[in-house]
Amino acid sequence: MFGFSSAPQPRLPILFYDSATKQKREFTPLQKKVVTMYSCGPTVYDHGHIGNLASYLLPDLVKRVLLYNGYQVKHTVNFTDFGHLSDDGDAGEDKIMKGMQREGYEITLENMIEFATPYVESFKRDNELFGNLPATTYTRASDYVKQQIKLIETLFEKGYAYETSDGVYFEVATFPEYGVLGNVDIAQIKAGARVEENTEKRHPADFALWKKAELGWQSKFGTGFPGWHIECTAMAFATLGKQIDIHTGGEDLMYTHHNGEIAQAECATGKQYVQFWLHNAHISLAGDKLAKSTGNMLTLQELIDQGFSPEDYRYWLLQSHYRTGANFTLESLAGCQQALTRLKRYVYEELGEQPVASPHEGYEMRFLEAINNDLDTPQAVALMWELVKDDTVSTPQKLATIHAFDTVFELKLSLPVADGLALLGQVATSELPEDVQALVTERDAARAAQNWAESDRLREAIKFKGYQVEDTPEGTKVSQV
Repeated sequence: MFGFSSAPQPRLPILFYDSATKQKREFTPLQKKVVTMYSCGPTVYDHGHIGNLASYLLPDLVKRVLLYNGYQVKHTVNFTDFGHLSDDGDAGEDKIMKGMQREGYEITLENMIEFATPYVESFKRDNELFGNLPATTYTRASDYVKQQIKLIETLFEKGYAYETSDGVYFEVATFPEYGVLGNVDIAQIKAGARVEENTEKRHPADFALWKKAELGWQSKFGTGFPGWHIECTAMAFATLGKQIDIHTGGEDLMYTHHNGEIAQAECATGKQYVQFWLHNAHISLAGDKLAKSTGNMLTLQELIDQGFSPEDYRYWLLQSHYRTGANFTLESLAGCQQALTRLKRYVYEELGEQPVASPHEGYEMRFLEAINNDLDTPQAVALMWELVKDDTVSTPQKLATIHAFDTVFELKLSLPVADGLALLGQVATSELPEDVQALVTERDAARAAQNWAESDRLREAIKFKGYQVEDTPEGTKVSQV
């Protein structure tokens, strides 16, 4: 569970856009000071891409805003490490098995777990690099099969599910509220489009709770594995309880996966499952959705290899609202890199070390108004630039306010000054190799003597060693090239 011990008490209402009611509503948690949140995690058959990171920026921002407002947060992120078919309609190949075949694994349950593990760790590593707070609990679907089977049995015994020759299906007609997310009209759903043609299903929208197979786990319904939707419901129940405050995911999940979750959970318990459903819009690359399944993807490491930092991409995302899609280009990312570098230089070079101060009350209140209004990060980022240009705010207060903002942004604007300068590539003279130190000292002497030709020669000699110099009113600054 996460909480900021020094966080301010809630002073303004928090509004989130709830996909179920299609309106912004004031958030009040089920428990007084503790918020429960579940985020659909990845199917771990390959490395994630930058579009995936956009989906996990959403729960990270939600968490940081709640912490800023004085709440504690219990957050679960799952890993689907079996049973996610390549089609929403319970058809197609299992993505995990497809990945195992790609890498030459023999198809066994033990190998399935082994195959997925590096991609679980890859996801965690990317999110850490990206600045996302870790989940309170990470769950692998394969560790919660007993809970999933128990939930399937409950739905079957209550009459919400039926058995066929290939599995057990949830009967959507038994839950009149099915389709609240995305205005899904089950009367309009026909087999043969994105829905599997299965003559044993009572309705084309009925979805698999259990798929019978030669490989899998034992249940009263035979050998097989749980359906994709039941995984998340069971893991949310096990780690957060039968009712949770917030559930997040990409906008594509609401139509089938999340509607399935609602139906399962509420039929099993007779209670509302989730208070607020939050969905992020997708990021496009060259006009097409970023997706592992289509190969239209770009990883965080590939951005780093091209000279960008994780926070450059984070800043790019923060400039758009999470419910607004954006088209990613390297040109737009380069523009964000330049802007963020200017901001870092302002914080670490111009402001530098300052006496301890409290954030500016007026700016902090306006910041709360922005972030508490359904995570209005574009407005919050614009406010930070307004603060930078405001000469009426003292430098100690300005720095303290930027630091406060960065507890939500996580753009590496609140590091110790020495670490911030190192992030910018600057190196203290005392930390330079001795031969480079000598060249810098010689060049300073040449400049003092106004020997500009010698100064330029020494600049090139320093550059040849892998460093560059910048002459500033505060003296010579040295950075690694």
